[in-house]
Amino acid sequence: MDTSDSHEIIVNETTPLVPAKGSKKPRTPLPKFQIGMLIILQLAEPIASTSIFPYINQLIRELGITGGDDAAVGYYAGIIESLFFVGQALTVLRWARLSDRIGRKPVLVIGLSGTCISILCFGLSTTFWSLVISRCMCGVLNGNVVVMKTMMGELTDSTNMAQGFALIPIIWCIGGFLGPLMGGTLARPQDRWPTLFSGSFWGNYPYFLPCAVAACLLVLALVMMSIFLEETLSTKRRPKFNSTTVAVSSSPDRESLAQKSMANMSLRSLLTPSVVIPIANYAMLAFLDVSFRVLLPLFLSTPTYLGGLGFDPASIGSWLALFGIVDGVFQAFFFARIVDWIGPKRLFCVSVSCYAPVMAMFPIISWILRARGGFDHAVTFALLCQLVMAVTWDMAYGTIFLFITASAPTNNVLGAINGLGQTSAAVARIFGPALATSLFAASKEHNLLGGNAVFVVLIMLAGGLRWLASLLPDEMQDRDE
Repeated sequence: MDTSDSHEIIVNETTPLVPAKGSKKPRTPLPKFQIGMLIILQLAEPIASTSIFPYINQLIRELGITGGDDAAVGYYAGIIESLFFVGQALTVLRWARLSDRIGRKPVLVIGLSGTCISILCFGLSTTFWSLVISRCMCGVLNGNVVVMKTMMGELTDSTNMAQGFALIPIIWCIGGFLGPLMGGTLARPQDRWPTLFSGSFWGNYPYFLPCAVAACLLVLALVMMSIFLEETLSTKRRPKFNSTTVAVSSSPDRESLAQKSMANMSLRSLLTPSVVIPIANYAMLAFLDVSFRVLLPLFLSTPTYLGGLGFDPASIGSWLALFGIVDGVFQAFFFARIVDWIGPKRLFCVSVSCYAPVMAMFPIISWILRARGGFDHAVTFALLCQLVMAVTWDMAYGTIFLFITASAPTNNVLGAINGLGQTSAAVARIFGPALATSLFAASKEHNLLGGNAVFVVLIMLAGGLRWLASLLPDEMQDRDE
């Protein structure tokens, strides 16, 4: 008998069939440089997408779309914010499946280029329909989010997956800090820096500067990705001839064929309960989260006589920036530790339970403002309380990414699984902004439940998410087995 074969038998016979209870695999170090490059790419994305939030409501007013009716601004803001997800829902699964065939990097190049062009078009828009076209184009050409999640799953294993996926919400939080801060600060530069931006161009396109800066960041990310980021799809990356790869793969041609056939599996065969339940949770999570994200700046910008706080774009940008940085710091230092401490399912259930109090804080803050006769320390304290609960809620994202990634039977269909999840989330995000902002406008316009009907509806939907969370598996399956 061959020596290697006998050694293999000995190893198999002496290895316990059932691992010792409580034993854990040693944690694999993260590939820091490649994940660092992925982080830079991910950072450019939320900066570009969130930079419009501080000024979108004012832009709609200035374009005369509502005919001077402030209560109707929410309708049009919700439509514009939803259009990105309409385009994404129609194409993201195709981009994900394409990345399983041609590789991750080519799809990222297309996505970053499309986002760059569309954000420039948005800054040059002077009519409602030009805003519509630019946002649709951004969604249609953008498969970046799903590809980046897939690459994170391929760069990690079961021992360090929580560490890796903890970085995704952190990057979105940092982008949520820098994007609104940049959008609020650079909007209407002719008013803030008249000596530098005195030309007629800035009067005609007062919101072009934040869009141009966001586009420059996307170009920089595209160049760095092309040079430094390595392909992670096993069938497309360059082989590295070392002892590990030689020992693991004795027949690379046969393995490559098997992986390619797995990548061509039908979508229906992937729709098992272990895949569908995490995706359903992700879709409902995305719906409720995007509703909160669009309601917060709308609430902050709504005049006080309608129950808002009456902030200007710069103040809105500063508050959203504070929320982003606090959220990012908390996720960076505590998310992975909390997952190890209480487990992913329990953390997800705790996080989604925080949504109801987050919504309840909106009418409470409005009541405090009226009772105190203006903005003071009591209102600030209430906003900070809402921020703390929103940070806890945001940990649900990192947790559900763990469940979705662990549900993939193999890495070669991880793109398809993430594509299904992102498509479901995109569909939810289509209706989220439009429904939330329209309900907000209707609540204020018709004084439904004292102007608070939108918050009651979202709290009821949050109860549905809590039920879905209970269906998640108590333990995630080991991807390395």
